[in-house]
Amino acid sequence: MPAITLPDGSVRHFPAPVTGTAVAEAIGPGLARAALAMRLDGKLVDLATEIERDAAVTFITRRDPDALGLIRHDAAHVLAEAVQSLFPGTQVTIGPAIETGFYYDFARNEPFTPEDFPAIEAKMREIIARAAPFQRRVIDREDAIRFFQDKGEKYKAELIQDLPKTEPISLYTQGDWVDLCRGPHMRTTGDIGPAFKLMKVAGAYWRGDHRNAMLSRIYGTAWRDQKELDAYLHQLEEAERRDHRRIGREMDLYHIQEEAVGSIFWHPNGWRLYCTAEAYMRRRLDAAGYQEVRTPQLVDRALWEASGHWEKFREHMFVARVEDEDKLLALKPMNCPCHVQIFRQGVRSYRELPLRMAEFGACHRYEPSGALHGIMRVRAFTQDDAHIFCTEAQIAPETVRFVALLSSIYRDFGFAEFQVKFSDRPAVRAGADDVWDRAEAALREACATAGVDYTLNPGEGAFYGPKLEFVLRDAIGRDWQCGTLQVDFVLPERLDAEYTAEDGARRRPVMLHRAILGSFERFLGILIEQYAGRFPLWLAPVQAVVATIVSDADEYAREVAAALRGAGLEVREDLSNQKINAKVRTHSLAHVPVLAVVGRKEAETRTVALRRLGSPAQEIMALDAAVATLAAEATPPDLSSGRENA
Repeated sequence: MPAITLPDGSVRHFPAPVTGTAVAEAIGPGLARAALAMRLDGKLVDLATEIERDAAVTFITRRDPDALGLIRHDAAHVLAEAVQSLFPGTQVTIGPAIETGFYYDFARNEPFTPEDFPAIEAKMREIIARAAPFQRRVIDREDAIRFFQDKGEKYKAELIQDLPKTEPISLYTQGDWVDLCRGPHMRTTGDIGPAFKLMKVAGAYWRGDHRNAMLSRIYGTAWRDQKELDAYLHQLEEAERRDHRRIGREMDLYHIQEEAVGSIFWHPNGWRLYCTAEAYMRRRLDAAGYQEVRTPQLVDRALWEASGHWEKFREHMFVARVEDEDKLLALKPMNCPCHVQIFRQGVRSYRELPLRMAEFGACHRYEPSGALHGIMRVRAFTQDDAHIFCTEAQIAPETVRFVALLSSIYRDFGFAEFQVKFSDRPAVRAGADDVWDRAEAALREACATAGVDYTLNPGEGAFYGPKLEFVLRDAIGRDWQCGTLQVDFVLPERLDAEYTAEDGARRRPVMLHRAILGSFERFLGILIEQYAGRFPLWLAPVQAVVATIVSDADEYAREVAAALRGAGLEVREDLSNQKINAKVRTHSLAHVPVLAVVGRKEAETRTVALRRLGSPAQEIMALDAAVATLAAEATPPDLSSGRENA
């Protein structure tokens, strides 16, 4: 006689084993119509699952966060049925839900193309309208292998053969179509709804191994309703318009080439943007009490072995053998072990703590070529890295200081909001459980002291300690994980860092690993897309162009440019014989924020006509007033009048 506990604490008793569907019907017809699946003692399962014992049940409706994953999972199955219906002989392989949709990999002699999408989508809508129930059955392993082999589905048969022997083999049917699947699913194909779209095709090796057959992967997206789908498609359009790779070319910021895969060739405009951001960060860190250091690029493997990084990150390291010394060196993938080496020089006193050590550290990590993406994901990058060596009692106040600094910096760069995730101990980690208990408790206490609200990110901590992840939200609603704060009791122990305490005893410091921007390259890519290349004046690599209407104004244009340069602005002159409309178009495409237009009239009256990027209007100003106005706008926010440094 199972007793079913509901989220409100109420309990329903049933005389015999009961399905989730029957429980929902017993509660009321509204829930019976709305319920798509359920959580049974926390595990997501089909509504048709039979409940034989006392259990806690939560029903999943279309508005619940879990619904999106179910919709996308079911849409993948419908895609596979549609493809096999339209293209007989096509084999299905795997088809998971992913972050914004789903995909399915197909084995077919002729790859799919986007021209196939209209027919496939139409067939999918037929299957969804049919509202065929998803029905699960468990089958003997050998029977399942024979079933798929008889259908000519060798990939499914191979998947079953490689599953753990203890895992039950379950098949799901939707009408006459059958697929191998763990589940769960919603009630019927009709629960998917009409808000889906096929997006693109790509090649994919079977099981990700280049030695295996190339499959044809169809990607789709699916949402709870048309409004969500439209919003997502609009976001994609905006993301394409803001793509940092395209804007980088238009602004002549950088390039990447095959001779240095994953590394950036910064052009003068791009390097100015980089240096502006770096100078701003250096001023903020100086004001916040950080001491800047510089550590080597090549470090003997012995240090990486001692720190634990060799075992954990070896496959991501670039190594070099020094033949005459028989040594193996690694290009550093992170800065922390080197910072401990600086801390260990000489005798450290508790009076020096907290010691805030910062480095704009050049790092290298191997990323597969297929994972590289513009300047967002590279092999050579610079971190705004810092490590705070402190006592346990100083963890909370240092967290308060760090969060205040990070919040202020994000605001200055134009990010009004961010979220925080608390990542606790991973399955594979260094350090004993009691050490992790202390570190996690200290970080939770620090969050409470700093007033930081967070969501839990289970098992995603660093291998040496728990961490906070600071996630920015950009202008079109995308999330970017940039800043981190990690509490580390392990590395100081492994690398023998210590200080003399007030009582004369030798103690281990706590190490707070922290970053605000993360990778400079990636953060600049985020900034380019945040502003769509239309940077605020203080960040813009070219802040103004002085353009002439007629050649008679050339001399005055040079005087205007000199005055702006004298006020600290980065200025170009356009004295070409193009018409002014062509000049406006050229510099607008290059995302120059201000065009100072001068002609005979402006030269005679010592004025300039200021045109702002994206606005057809122009403002006539006296030269001195224009210089003062633009100089004030171009002042970095931390140097603005009346601004206090956080």
